[in-house]
Amino acid sequence: MVQQRFNLRQEPDGTWTVFEVSTGLPADAWGRPAKGLDKGYADDLVDLLNVFDTKRRITRGNID
Repeated sequence: MVQQRFNLRQEPDGTWTVFEVSTGLPADAWGRPAKGLDKGYADDLVDLLNVFDTKRRITRGNID
């Protein structure tokens, strides 16, 4: 199975952040940090970013 690059975390204020697993930093979602999101949007965004990342890795032959 492919390791997911992005995941979710709930912040103390109740919003959600999509973050890069390797760094713990908010993901760059088209030039903006993916933080302060509602749960539904964050769920969709983490799925989308992971699909894009997996596709990129497969295309480059860099799949683990």
